[in-house]
Amino acid sequence: MKRILMLVSLGALLYQTGCTSKHEEEKEEAVNYSVTSPLQKDTTIIKEYVSQIRAISHIELRALERGYLQKIYVDEGQLVKKGQLMFQIMPLVYQAEQQKAQAEANFAEIEYKNTKALADSNVVSKNELALAKAKLDKAKAELGLAATHLGFTEIRAPFNGIMDHFQVRLGSLVDEGDLLTTLSDNSEMWVYFNVPEAEYLNYKSGEDNGNLLKVKLKMANEKIFDHTGAVKTIEADFNNETGNIAFRATFPNPKGLLRHGETGNVQISVPLKNALLIPQKATFEVLEKKYCYVIDKDGKVQSREITIAAELPHIFAVSHGLQKDDKILLEGLRQVRENQKISYKFQKPDSVISHLSLYAE
Repeated sequence: MKRILMLVSLGALLYQTGCTSKHEEEKEEAVNYSVTSPLQKDTTIIKEYVSQIRAISHIELRALERGYLQKIYVDEGQLVKKGQLMFQIMPLVYQAEQQKAQAEANFAEIEYKNTKALADSNVVSKNELALAKAKLDKAKAELGLAATHLGFTEIRAPFNGIMDHFQVRLGSLVDEGDLLTTLSDNSEMWVYFNVPEAEYLNYKSGEDNGNLLKVKLKMANEKIFDHTGAVKTIEADFNNETGNIAFRATFPNPKGLLRHGETGNVQISVPLKNALLIPQKATFEVLEKKYCYVIDKDGKVQSREITIAAELPHIFAVSHGLQKDDKILLEGLRQVRENQKISYKFQKPDSVISHLSLYAE
């Protein structure tokens, strides 16, 4: 009797479970999921590359002579003009050397004039006159050398630029070649960034009548620099380890906002013809691969791997895996399972995309 009751109870439980499962399936089928299709249109994407910002001229100013740093005429961070006196190394020794050389040059000139007068009267030979002339030339050369050494005690700006911090202080004993400071010409800036080989080929093949590639610069504060740059130089060789090649864009910097050593991101606008655009929320990721759910002709969901050509705000441009007329699941991706038959409501692609951020032409 107990066995009969157990069998009856088990049968009732299985019947109830079957009814529940069937009811849940009917409930799942009753849900209307949102479905759309890829939107095909021409658009523009922004590619970003990490960049290093450099001044067009950035040099080290070093002492040309040994001595004590006697005067500093400028300050750190100051804008200096070409030819402006910046540092003075104690010149006393070199002034004395110049005076000595000047005296020797004067003596040699007098001696030459006397010898020439005697030679004109045939009192001395032409060889003695030539010897006196040689002594005079040597004395003038030594005077010029002394003047050059004296000039080396004055460090002047070779171009207009901005000073960096001091490497020495007033009164320091500096040796020949010691670093005093650095100077940057920031009127224009060179911005370096690396481009993969495939994108390099796309840029080169897209050049029109030799026009330079125009780029923008996003600074560290996420703001776009006021002026547009142009790619004027591309390095000769690819880096075999990274597969990249270096581009150099030149930016005008009239207000001096950009400084040597800054970082930023170069932005390049790239047109996409007949791009297939889908919402990012319609995709999911498995093992670093992108997928979306496609609704087949029977209304069943099938996962499909897709290849992303570009990423826009809230939108993906798809290069492989989807066709224009495919229906993709827009919402409820976590509520469905593979091969599940669903009821859905189709939303027009242009209406879906219009509610998302899109850079389009």
